[in-house]
Amino acid sequence: MSIIDNDVHQTYTHHSEVARYMPMGPFKDRCLESGFGYPGGMYYSVAGGVRHDAFPDSGPPGSSYELMCEQHLNKYDVRYAVLNGGAMLGINLMSEQDYPASLATAYNLWLDAEWLSKDDRFLGSAMIACQNIDASVQEIKQVSRNPRIKQILLSAVTPMPIGHRYYRPILEACADESLILAFHPGGNQSSGTAPVPTPVGFPSYYLEWHTLLPTVYMTQICSLVAEGVFEALPELKVNFIEGGASWLPSFMWRFDKNYKALKSQTPWLVHPPSYYIKRNCFFTTQPREEPEKHSDLETLYKFGGVENNILYSSDYPHWDYDTPEFAVRGLSVALKEKIMFKNAEALLGIKV
Repeated sequence: MSIIDNDVHQTYTHHSEVARYMPMGPFKDRCLESGFGYPGGMYYSVAGGVRHDAFPDSGPPGSSYELMCEQHLNKYDVRYAVLNGGAMLGINLMSEQDYPASLATAYNLWLDAEWLSKDDRFLGSAMIACQNIDASVQEIKQVSRNPRIKQILLSAVTPMPIGHRYYRPILEACADESLILAFHPGGNQSSGTAPVPTPVGFPSYYLEWHTLLPTVYMTQICSLVAEGVFEALPELKVNFIEGGASWLPSFMWRFDKNYKALKSQTPWLVHPPSYYIKRNCFFTTQPREEPEKHSDLETLYKFGGVENNILYSSDYPHWDYDTPEFAVRGLSVALKEKIMFKNAEALLGIKV
């Protein structure tokens, strides 16, 4: 069946490739001399960060278009692949405003010139520096002119929950320009200015950090719903990438239960939280949860009523890459079709 992959990571061989798209001046000089300079990760993964077979002859995994085609796009006849970058999400967590905004613009120009132009299967996620509201709104309006750009991509964690009214101009711009707001883990291992990754501090191991990624998305969803973002902007779509989805049903049950008793605190909410989540939020399969009985995953999706909210993603070329077969193993044909392409068609506004 047709395949739309909602999370493929392309990257640069060297940061100077992105710096070429910066205007002459101190920001370009700084980038060329010392790199991007955003906070890095602090956790060690025994599995590494990428597939061991994904290294091209030169450069890091994800930098070779030819190898990406060989190992993933052509191998599985992927019709569309949404490119979510390689290592730029940390710009959301820098303490500065102007320099990271300049990096975001340069990245978006590089993405269009060096990747989107190579293959009509590629769709793009543009970067912004969300700490610079004015520059972010301007960048959203600029990239919206490119029909191949489908999303505005942020780090899974932000300095404040994304529903905070400080960020409302960014959310309004995404809605006005019909661009999806997307989140992806990156820059959120709490180095530098990133928030602590759990409510009780720093876990010891990468195993813990990776397992707890959905808690970040729970926080962002609570913020978006409770702050009334989806009531004010009903057309805004939000994509939560690389956090799985099996936690959704119980999370919505708990959210709805609390809303019944506490809704006077948020009188702007006309519907229970699960209504907004099902209408406005989307989730990717990778890393797919693995119950002993694979079909239990479909039962869980049906319990939560989220069969139309799940999108296939491979996470190529990362270490926990999921093939299309694995992502929908044990599911019915009807649900496979929704996950592999139908749900993404509706969200991205494309046809396979």
